[in-house]
Amino acid sequence: MAVPAQTCGASRPGPARTALPWPGRSPRPGPGARRPAARPPRPLLLLLPPLLLLPLLAAPGASAYSFPQQHTMQHWARRLEQEIDGVMRIFGGVQQLREIYKDNRNLFEVQENEPQKLVEKVAGDIESLLDRKVQALKKLADAAENFQKAHRWQDNIKEEDIMYYDAKADAELDDPESEDVERGSKASNLRLDFVEDSNFKNKVNYSYTAVQIPTDIYKGSTVILNELNWTEALENVFIENRRQDPTLLWQVFGSATGVTRYYPATPWRAPKKIDLYDVRRRPWYIQGASSPKDMVIIVDVSGSVSGLTLKLMKTSVCEMLDTLSDDDYVNVASFNEKAQPVSCFTHLVQANVRNKKVFKEAVQGMVAKGTTGYKAGFEYAFDQLQNSNITRANCNKMIMMFTDGGEDRVQDVFEKYNWPNRTVRVFTFSVGQHNYDVTPLQWMACANKGYYFEIPSIGAIRINTQEYLDVLGRPMVLAGKEAKQVQWTNVYEDALGLGLVVTGTLPVFNLTQDGPGEKKNQLILGVMGIDVALNDIKRLTPNYTLGANGYVFAIDLNGYVLLHPNLKPQTTNFREPVTLDFLDAELEDENKEEIRRSMIDGNKGHKQIRTLVKSLDERYIDEVMRNYTWVPIRSTNYSLGLVLPPYSTFYLQANLSDQILQVKYFEFLLPSSFESEGHVFIAPREYCKDLNASDNNTEFLKNFIELMEKVTPDSKQCNNFLLHNLILDTGITQQLVERVWRDQDLNTYSLLAVFAATDGGITRIFPNKAAEDWTENPEPFNASFYRRSLDNHGYVFKPPHQDALLRPLELENDTVGILVSTPVELSLGGRTLRPAVVGVKLDLEAWAEKFKVLASNRTHQDQPQKQCGPSSHCEMDCEVNNEDLLCILIDDGGFLVLSNQNHQWDQVGRFFSEVDANLMMALYNNSFYTRKESYDYQAACAPQPQGNLGAAPRGVFVPTVADFLNLAWWTSAAAWSLFQQLLYGLISHSWFQADPAEAESNPEARESSCVMKQTQYYFGSVNASYNAIIDCGNCSRLFHAQRLTNTNLLFVVAEKPLCSQCEAGRLLQKETHSDGPEQCELVQRPRYRRGPHICFDYNATEDTSDCGRGASFPPSLGVLVSLQLLLLLGLPPRPQPQVYAYASRRL
Repeated sequence: MAVPAQTCGASRPGPARTALPWPGRSPRPGPGARRPAARPPRPLLLLLPPLLLLPLLAAPGASAYSFPQQHTMQHWARRLEQEIDGVMRIFGGVQQLREIYKDNRNLFEVQENEPQKLVEKVAGDIESLLDRKVQALKKLADAAENFQKAHRWQDNIKEEDIMYYDAKADAELDDPESEDVERGSKASNLRLDFVEDSNFKNKVNYSYTAVQIPTDIYKGSTVILNELNWTEALENVFIENRRQDPTLLWQVFGSATGVTRYYPATPWRAPKKIDLYDVRRRPWYIQGASSPKDMVIIVDVSGSVSGLTLKLMKTSVCEMLDTLSDDDYVNVASFNEKAQPVSCFTHLVQANVRNKKVFKEAVQGMVAKGTTGYKAGFEYAFDQLQNSNITRANCNKMIMMFTDGGEDRVQDVFEKYNWPNRTVRVFTFSVGQHNYDVTPLQWMACANKGYYFEIPSIGAIRINTQEYLDVLGRPMVLAGKEAKQVQWTNVYEDALGLGLVVTGTLPVFNLTQDGPGEKKNQLILGVMGIDVALNDIKRLTPNYTLGANGYVFAIDLNGYVLLHPNLKPQTTNFREPVTLDFLDAELEDENKEEIRRSMIDGNKGHKQIRTLVKSLDERYIDEVMRNYTWVPIRSTNYSLGLVLPPYSTFYLQANLSDQILQVKYFEFLLPSSFESEGHVFIAPREYCKDLNASDNNTEFLKNFIELMEKVTPDSKQCNNFLLHNLILDTGITQQLVERVWRDQDLNTYSLLAVFAATDGGITRIFPNKAAEDWTENPEPFNASFYRRSLDNHGYVFKPPHQDALLRPLELENDTVGILVSTPVELSLGGRTLRPAVVGVKLDLEAWAEKFKVLASNRTHQDQPQKQCGPSSHCEMDCEVNNEDLLCILIDDGGFLVLSNQNHQWDQVGRFFSEVDANLMMALYNNSFYTRKESYDYQAACAPQPQGNLGAAPRGVFVPTVADFLNLAWWTSAAAWSLFQQLLYGLISHSWFQADPAEAESNPEARESSCVMKQTQYYFGSVNASYNAIIDCGNCSRLFHAQRLTNTNLLFVVAEKPLCSQCEAGRLLQKETHSDGPEQCELVQRPRYRRGPHICFDYNATEDTSDCGRGASFPPSLGVLVSLQLLLLLGLPPRPQPQVYAYASRRL
């Protein structure tokens, strides 16, 4: 789509026109002549017949320069093409390298990548890996159920009776202000020694488990102590599992009480602020504890809900949203006399990160007014849940109502929508301090298989917005073995530092009999989990046989990637899963939508497609052919795919059985050979187990050489494929030096370097000194020039990134280079492959001068410039008339490569719209370039500056002087609520403004996950050579554009702008911060997904009599007075046992 200019336009592409001097224009003055200040308006004569134009040409006898004719500029383009091709033929050595490979044909074999066999093998290997974890998981879940069943409850258990390693003990001991230090409870904690383990990226102890208890749970409660008592027996099972499978990583039991016991033991990674980790809010726990949910949250916003109560409701809704995963669907509405959605979402939407963000922002805008109308709220919620025309979870259905109280029971609504089957559970939440009768709220919950909760203050929010999971777990527990199915999670960030992991989960049920008649217990005990690091799964995939642009990927039922080379989150929030859709990991098109759907459905398939791919440096777009092959991974919710370019169907496998030859080639890796043979960079791959990695390639090469002096390439501790191919390519590239490069004078053609890079991991730069300025990645598979060259035919120009350039006047003896590379294609026995890329590095300044000559009327640099006599008529050229004529080369991404304007040399590598917005817009509008916009959902951004840093905490109730003087206020629930709100504010940074000092020192505070909008440009459909005019009245400009054959360059000749009155809209290429695509529109066309195959939302034997309770811990007057005094005196408040509202958990 053309982007309209603000005040000027450009003609659309059309057939090539004869480039005669343009009508209605004064002839261009010669060099040094003064330009007229302005010209009178002139008519547009572009549409006049050619014969009518002739009388308007500059008359002979007058000294004048005219815009070059089209055939002249085509001649210049051919000269540029020939010069580039000649240099590459002489110095690139493509043909010579082909001959070298053929001469060494006995040293390698050509192997075939058979996509179907490959993908099935990898899928089988992943299935076997995960199956071993499943067996360990089942053993743990069975053992936990048996241990809890055999455990005898102890009412009088004490802290000193339990010995365990408290994972947060070391951090608390370091803090003299810690609550546990003050209470002296450390006598029950073990002190352990730890050893560093690279598999865990942590210090661990294999003899013990560690226990993590959330900050807001009192460790000394009877429930927690009994939980610690019976879970201690899991330690031996953890140890035995590891003995049978040493590759096991974290084994974790997340209890429904909030206790986490994990193995092996390691200290907890406590944040700088108070630790808010609660296992029950982790993605893996939520997914394992219940079946998918369709949830409608309705919030009472009548006039009685104001001030603190409304703030409590807003926070409660946000916390409730955090208990949902991507398998769930949700909507949020507010109600008084009428009900309406709080956001733009008019129906249930997937509870993914971006949709939940919309809800959380919208909830903050709720305003209290009007009267309470429960009927309106519930009717809206039931209508939402009965809408069958949308995608939803189709499992647990529930309504969560937050209110300050009311008398209406809306029985008629329940009779109409939910009785007698009661397929929708109703959970009611009484929020705030009030004297309303809560009986109607309790009745609603009990009559609809739900639960009633009270949230009197901020401290009760987290616990009471997650306990509904216990109710949803009842049908699962009652289903018994049928519900004991392992589920694998989305990708998420491990809280203990493993990086990105997936977790196998299995619910653990309470098998005890409860009450008279031996009634079966309905409570879920928790969730057992075993982590699998993504890196362990990646190791099962072929690394280097697929070539630089081949890869393996995997997705889940939501279409989120488990494996993909583009899965690289810059920052991760451990509270949220990493959810990158396959269609966002790649550039979306219809073919990929079909492939994604087929994979989600668990089908096999193969398809060759033409698609767009983004370059590694995200500056370019290439249109390429790719072969996609996919199969399901059995016993999991995952599907595996393989992507191969056609040229990666075959690959080379070295066969260096001759040890003398091995030694000979290896010597060319020694730095002592670099002066004569060129510098060698080796790809930092895992050649051997004992090879020390290093980010410095010189040091890595040194480590490699030292190791090779101790072992042979055939050693069992080394990857023989990688080593043999590396050594073979060392020898082959050395022969290229010997046959081509060494005898050539690079300076003659203004070259800074020549180079070759190979699939085997060798990058050879000649001469040696050129390596000092080499900035490309030493791993060819991670070098943008290498991957782009393989995907393109001909010569690929890559200007240096603008940040790397110096101004010409500062260059002095230093030089700036432009890479030109091309693939080496071999055809061996009818099998085609591209095992290497060769190229040259052009001297920018010298080639800019050469560019002027090639686009001029001179045939060579030594020929004197042609002068236009007083009675002759001449065409302008790019050398003589560089004050009036702009001549440039732009690459396929729209970046400036060469210019005849010396002042633009320091802008080489910039997006051309930043150099000449007017001309770039014309090229775009004339279809020379096409734009592709996409979103990067894995970016990291600095936090937005916040104002009012010195202001009071947001949302805090401030008592009046009269309140302070009133003794009744001190004993009221309001004082207690104030304390809990302040305490929670100290815990949660979201209730206070950011501390600028901490934000400066804490990387996590400096950066957060965000969305960035990316824009790339690539060549459009126009291949013709033609002239056009940028019509801006007195400031109009002529230009000519033509693609250079066999390159990624566009040759443009244009008049320099005479004035700045015609300002075109500027095309943007730079990545910009964005909110992403409009979520309200996206949910109207949701991407295809499937939920888990099983659902447990109903059991006829479920006992729903336990359906609600009130607050459990009324505070004492003494505690309130002492706490309030601490607040008034400015002392930090101490959490007291009375604030922990957790002992109500019924086991």
